[in-house]
Amino acid sequence: MNKRLMCSLVAGALLAGVAMVPTAFAAISQGTTAPDFTMQASHAGKAFSISLAQELKKGPVIVYFFPSAYTGGCDIEAHAFAEDAAKFAAAGATIIGVSADSIQRLNAFSADPSYCAGKFPVASDPEGKVAAQYDLKMEGPQAGAKDVRGDAIEHGFISRTTFVIDRDGKIAAVFSSESDHLHPQEHVSKSLAVVQQLKAGKKP
Repeated sequence: MNKRLMCSLVAGALLAGVAMVPTAFAAISQGTTAPDFTMQASHAGKAFSISLAQELKKGPVIVYFFPSAYTGGCDIEAHAFAEDAAKFAAAGATIIGVSADSIQRLNAFSADPSYCAGKFPVASDPEGKVAAQYDLKMEGPQAGAKDVRGDAIEHGFISRTTFVIDRDGKIAAVFSSESDHLHPQEHVSKSLAVVQQLKAGKKP
């Protein structure tokens, strides 16, 4: 992907509210045991270590992979998760965003009142190692790419994919913007519906 095309995608994302989505890859499927991970994450601007196994002790976990902080669709998605954070909490669920952004970028993004707003953590997967465990690959980095603030984006892009993991560690649902043709906000609404079903004792 050349610089001109990448910049066009960024601009289109900002104007249309649709995120950049890299080439699709088949994610691990519903019913599979979710790979455990421990990553550096940021919550409300503060870095810490987050573990899937530890979070599953509290209840279901939504792990959503996104291409980059401070880009159109990713900003929409983070804001939507933040707005519905109380509803996820009421269903006993934890939200974890994952991207290849550096922890420094995520410190700003996690605290930004327009996006994560300190409502949930976002984790840094700069080499795409955790994404690979979930059968997602990373494209890039793309020369000349910039975010909505005008800052250079120097990391790769992981395809927008959301996993809802039940408290037993099994993947209850998978949503992909590419294969399912979902708007970023639909990742939020569909994930919320699944965790509410789980709370009610129903299978998704």
